[in-house]
Amino acid sequence: MPHPDRLSPAERAAQLPDLGTAGWVAAPDQDAIRKIWKFRNFSEAWGFMSRAALAAEALDHHPDWSNRYNIVDVTLTTHAAGGLTALDLQLARQLDRLAPQAEVLRDHSRPVSCLCEEQAQQKGRE
Repeated sequence: MPHPDRLSPAERAAQLPDLGTAGWVAAPDQDAIRKIWKFRNFSEAWGFMSRAALAAEALDHHPDWSNRYNIVDVTLTTHAAGGLTALDLQLARQLDRLAPQAEVLRDHSRPVSCLCEEQAQQKGRE
């Protein structure tokens, strides 16, 4: 399946603000967008990833992502196009619909602690 072209400046101006409101931010050092979700537990995070994998496979477009307990960190870019395309925006919107209950971590400059790390820190303070 051929990949779409990179987004034009006009397309970026029109579409990226709405994604920014949903918690997607520009990824550092690459033409990509990134979002971090914090779920209540591992099971919810894994369920989201399972549903996200099905959505990605249907689009034949796969995220760069990681999971640490209840945290799912997703970066979207179209490697074949060398940057952001309409396909990334389409997948971002689909992922957003899959996790309306999750907390969105908007400050990517701070370290992200998963639930098990937070619980360990809490025990250490007791």
